[in-house]
Amino acid sequence: AYLQRGHVQPKNHNFKLSDFGNQKRRFGSNWFGKFRPWLEYSIDKDATFCLFCYLFKEEIGNKGSGDSFVGKGFRNWRKPKKFVEHMGDIDSAHNKAKEKCEMLMNQNQHIRTTYARHSDKYRSNYRAHMIATIDCIRFLLKQGLDSSNRGNFLKLLRFLADHNEDINTIKKDIVSCVAIETTNIIIKEMSDVLFSILIDKSRDISANDQMAVVLHYVDKNGYVIERFIRIEHVTSTTSISLKEALDRLFSRHGLSMSRLRGQGYNGASNMQGEFNGLKALILEDNKCAYFIYCFAHQLQLALISVAKNHEEVNSLFNLVTMFVNVVGASAKRRDVLQEKHAEAVIKALDDGELSSGRGLNQEVTLKRSADTRWGSHYGTLLSIITMVPSIVDVLEIISNEGNSKQRFQAAKLLKCIQSFDFVFSLLLMKKILGFAHELSQALQKKKKKDQDILNAMKLIGVETSSYCVKHDIDVPNMDDLFRTQGRSQRKAQKVTNLHNFRVELFYAILEMQIQELSNRFNETNTELLLCVACLCPNDSFATFDKQKLLRLVEFYPNDFSLVDLVPLETQLNVYIMDLAKKLVETKKDQLYSLVYLLVTLELILPVATATVERAFSAMNFVKNRLRNQMRDQWLNDSLCVYIEKDIFCSLDNKGSQTAGLGQALFIYFKIFKLL
Repeated sequence: AYLQRGHVQPKNHNFKLSDFGNQKRRFGSNWFGKFRPWLEYSIDKDATFCLFCYLFKEEIGNKGSGDSFVGKGFRNWRKPKKFVEHMGDIDSAHNKAKEKCEMLMNQNQHIRTTYARHSDKYRSNYRAHMIATIDCIRFLLKQGLDSSNRGNFLKLLRFLADHNEDINTIKKDIVSCVAIETTNIIIKEMSDVLFSILIDKSRDISANDQMAVVLHYVDKNGYVIERFIRIEHVTSTTSISLKEALDRLFSRHGLSMSRLRGQGYNGASNMQGEFNGLKALILEDNKCAYFIYCFAHQLQLALISVAKNHEEVNSLFNLVTMFVNVVGASAKRRDVLQEKHAEAVIKALDDGELSSGRGLNQEVTLKRSADTRWGSHYGTLLSIITMVPSIVDVLEIISNEGNSKQRFQAAKLLKCIQSFDFVFSLLLMKKILGFAHELSQALQKKKKKDQDILNAMKLIGVETSSYCVKHDIDVPNMDDLFRTQGRSQRKAQKVTNLHNFRVELFYAILEMQIQELSNRFNETNTELLLCVACLCPNDSFATFDKQKLLRLVEFYPNDFSLVDLVPLETQLNVYIMDLAKKLVETKKDQLYSLVYLLVTLELILPVATATVERAFSAMNFVKNRLRNQMRDQWLNDSLCVYIEKDIFCSLDNKGSQTAGLGQALFIYFKIFKLL
């Protein structure tokens, strides 16, 4: 519109006189004729401007008085030669701006020129890629190497890429395009469904704080889906910074905070703080976005608390750590341990105590437990139990061949590992942690497995006695008085061995475990989950409770109105759903829409954050110590394709679920790289 209006050249204006030293000068109207296509005059500023440069001038500095004709205007009437200098040579900024104006005014010429320029650029990029590939093949042919030797092929391709910037750029462009297409499919798959978010943060190999975001929702087929959406570099890990990063992500992908129905994080204060945490900031925007502390994390923290606060359990894990440290202190000891264990396995196979088969009796090593690794304490106990005879053999070797300090330490550990108290505590914690491990695995894999803890004490007693008999460990009489270690016998409470192992150990540990778990669930979460449990289909919906389900509706005022309560109660009386998947398959999701909405709200509650944890495992694989210079966008694009392999594999070069990868690449190059 500005160009179509034409340049401003008031030829009949009485131009103002200005002082230049002892002389007075003014703008000459004849200059309009000499520089007619581009010269403009501002009456208010008494200055001249360049129409072309004002619209299209590139930032190239102050060459040729260019900025004065764009910014404040040129008004040095003593030096009219500056008009000529401004125009410059054929490749000047002024002439480039002039060309752009002419192309814009001539639409047909503009489209053809742009298309030709873009086609040339596209062909140039493609040619660079193809030349590199052809040169690699030519080299392999000259050297007489098989083309299937991917090691040499890829190494040579990398060599050429290091000497040609275009090859690296093309590679990143393609990956970026694929990542965009993958993310678009995820967003399209969600459409307008309700969803939850899983968020966690971790540092990459370059010590940059990265925030991973996973979307948890029920798709149109009734399946519960978790999709990695993005990893975001955050310069600050405060709750406000994380909220701002999340808002940017929502805005970028067109996600609405009003459709958020759940939050799942770890236990960091900046995440789950009651007043200033990320949880609280999101709840201010949406009161129905309920926060569920990751069950697997709570379970792990409860186990750690028991391990640290119960004297016998704490002593057990201290001894286990000492076993791992002493027996695995050197490569020589580890080799001896593996050799002894291999001999024990062969003997057990010969005696028929072990079965042979594919995947059985694989090499076992002592595992070190860690507070941050789920199930690591359980894995450590299993490795100790499996390798006790081999550990005893190694300790006996150390007690005979080591120095005085090593012999003393080995003798002490031998005495402990061959005592009934240690064996009972070891097998007791294996049983308890086994229950917790199954629950943790169920939370991570979304599979349920019932456990029976009613007969646990009896089973532990039988298992301990059998274990002690097998390994020649004395079994105390359970009716005898329990003798405390390291305490005055006169001051000690007189109890039987049975009372000590049953009450002081078994019951006490279970009570601490239950108390820890109870303390980690707030009242809202507990009531919410109890209401959700009414939808469990086990035993023909034995836990179904209509009143609790109606109470569940009150947690979601944005999704259910008071008017909906009457038809919902009728629907619950008529039909009890089995699974959301079955509702969709039988078209009952439309007939019982309110029940289906209730099921959906249950299924999107984020009870575990295993998926977002796995995203960081993938990050450590993609951005490792050998590739520690990856930029944030390159890292995100690589992770998006790496994690969401099923969507990536569904893309083809012609046409797939969406416009197709080939068309997406073409559009990407045309819009983002070539214009």
